[in-house]
Amino acid sequence: MAPRQTPTIRQRRFGQELRRLRDAAGMSAPKAAELLGTDRTTISNVEAGRFGISEERLRRLASIYECADPTLVDALAAMTGGRKSGWWDEYRGKIPPDFLDLSELEHHASQLRTLQTAHMPGMFQTEDHARALFDMFIPALPRLEIELRIAHRLARHDTITKHPSVPYTGLIHESALRMQIGGRRVAKAQLNRLLEESERANVKLLTIPFSVGGFSMAGDSVMYVAADSHHLDTVQVDSPIGAVYFDSPTQLANFRTRLDSVEQVALNPSASRDAIRDIARDL
Repeated sequence: MAPRQTPTIRQRRFGQELRRLRDAAGMSAPKAAELLGTDRTTISNVEAGRFGISEERLRRLASIYECADPTLVDALAAMTGGRKSGWWDEYRGKIPPDFLDLSELEHHASQLRTLQTAHMPGMFQTEDHARALFDMFIPALPRLEIELRIAHRLARHDTITKHPSVPYTGLIHESALRMQIGGRRVAKAQLNRLLEESERANVKLLTIPFSVGGFSMAGDSVMYVAADSHHLDTVQVDSPIGAVYFDSPTQLANFRTRLDSVEQVALNPSASRDAIRDIARDL
């Protein structure tokens, strides 16, 4: 089996969780390899996300590590086997891999939560809004790459429409709602799009008004991707140098607590829609 040259975040996530289970069992990689009937290099490659593993071997490893969490084992088992290509793979090598990693995580999520304080949630951006954002890049992006990024961003919307059982909570600060990206016409159309999306049964959009003042994670752009087992959750935070991912138990717990605290100060869904309508009428 040839090793993967560039494992995706989801593949690395799988390997990291196996490493945590092995560490929790107090077992060395050579010992795990011996009990599994393989070599240490295979264990190392699997834990680094460079190799895949069969469901049978995964369950054997879970037994070797004495993992007593059947939900986690089943969630890991669902990540095994040959990796099937997703719609995002057609963009591989054409746009930054961070974009594709997020798409893969979203596709397999059991729940999505995002906090946006300066931008609209990418999944609900209109074509004109997305184009205006990418046109502002310095240095300027090649036109073809802009079009590819836009097409990819619009395609992410299918995560919500094709998986209506996946709950989505979007926390959006008033500053993002009032920022006229692309001008008044584009901004108004974007707000109307948010209103349409907020009517979906699995979508909850909550606005954070200026009146709240300061709050936890003010200024951040965060996506919390929940998995079938909370041990496999992943958090993506945007930064000037690209996406940063967090997945340690302590980090995940902290992000859940912070997002909960922001949700508590946000307007409820009905009041949030009223706020968005008022802002749209002012344009």
